[in-house]
Amino acid sequence: MTAALPVVIFGAAVRPDGTPTATLRHRTEAAIAYGRTLPSPLFIPTGGSPDGRPTEAALMADLLRAAGVPDRAIVVEDTARDTLDSVLACTALLRARGYRGPVAVASSAYHLPRCLVLMRQAGWRVVRVPPPRVPASRHLGRRWFWRLREIPALPWDMLLLARQGRASGD
Repeated sequence: MTAALPVVIFGAAVRPDGTPTATLRHRTEAAIAYGRTLPSPLFIPTGGSPDGRPTEAALMADLLRAAGVPDRAIVVEDTARDTLDSVLACTALLRARGYRGPVAVASSAYHLPRCLVLMRQAGWRVVRVPPPRVPASRHLGRRWFWRLREIPALPWDMLLLARQGRASGD
């Protein structure tokens, strides 16, 4: 693999009609803005689809292309069902390509701490991509729901990732 810095973009929900949500668009836009500061970023949008709609990763790849990112700078990871799956799948993808350097991590402000911690726990040196300046929702109650959801999710995912490491002999 080249020395390009991978920018992992964590997915977000897809609308029932198969179009990207504002959160998905904002995460991708933040990654694009960060990528413009790099000589040769490699964007890795991650996120699958449990119900046959277009995958989060595919929609983000379309947004990247629409912003002028060439196909050679995009590696789609479209199997992950959740944040932990994304960490595991992107780790496997990067390791299979022989990459061992730092990884930039892009997500929403409320979700970014969990993504950074899990990527570190998976063995990566991480670079924080500045999150979108736009709130994930205009509704204060919804924003607090997402923030509060991260409190139990982080230790749970850390425990699952630690168990995964022991099971694989890491």
